[in-house]
Amino acid sequence: MAWPVVDEEYRKQIDKARRLLRGLVSSRNCAPIMLRLAWHDAGTYDVRSKTGGPNGSIRSEEEYSHGSNAGLKKAIDWCEEVKAKTPKITYADLYQLAGVVAVEITGGPTIDFVPGRKDSKISPKEGRLPDAKQGAPHLRDIFYRMGLSDKDIVALSGGHTLGRAHPERSGFDGAWTNEPLKFDNSYFVELLKGESEGLLQLPTDKALLEDPAFRPFVELYAKDEEAFFKDYAASHKKLSELGFTPTPQKPVVKDATLLAQSAVGVAVAAAVAIISYLYEVRKKTK
Repeated sequence: MAWPVVDEEYRKQIDKARRLLRGLVSSRNCAPIMLRLAWHDAGTYDVRSKTGGPNGSIRSEEEYSHGSNAGLKKAIDWCEEVKAKTPKITYADLYQLAGVVAVEITGGPTIDFVPGRKDSKISPKEGRLPDAKQGAPHLRDIFYRMGLSDKDIVALSGGHTLGRAHPERSGFDGAWTNEPLKFDNSYFVELLKGESEGLLQLPTDKALLEDPAFRPFVELYAKDEEAFFKDYAASHKKLSELGFTPTPQKPVVKDATLLAQSAVGVAVAAAVAIISYLYEVRKKTK
């Protein structure tokens, strides 16, 4: 599919979609699943083959039927309500915008969002997303394949501060924090406390403590929420733009009248300068 033309009308529909998503996420308390939708559409990227990534392909039955995407059809259908009112924007942009809104509306950092992703109907084979039953080597295999770093792995894991695991989807049950609809650094705080009754810690979570390269980031984010928010926003942006190179936005002329007034001003200034010059010349010739 072709790259979308991000003109003024496209940007207007992005703004409208953002407003609609805020209302939808707020009314249905669905921030966690919207964030998961964005991640799972983007997290299939392969930096070597340049395939997968945030291209909206998760809307296809072939892909949302993957075991790792269990339950996401609900989020896809909710996004369809927004797409119907903003038909110009791509699914790829819509799903990533939903993830950005999910983080921001629950108290998380503001994530820079640049539109212009193109859609695809080509789904990658199953197996590109993280398996929660695995450890540090598996995490690196998955995230390095995307072109991401150790810091990205830990920062993005902090997104588990939102939501809970469902046994019918993942085989696990429970939330990672005591406030699963609030985006903060409590995932890391709880991780350092060790296992607590009623809270979940997956093998991939524990791997962040056991690995000597991961653990310093866990300790930093547990004590410094601002550092976590800064790194999370950067890592989320990287994830949401895998395989996508944003084009520089051209400045938008908001007021043609202002430009006309400026031109008149320049002309008047030039006329005054010429008159002053002629006056001085005349004085000297007298």
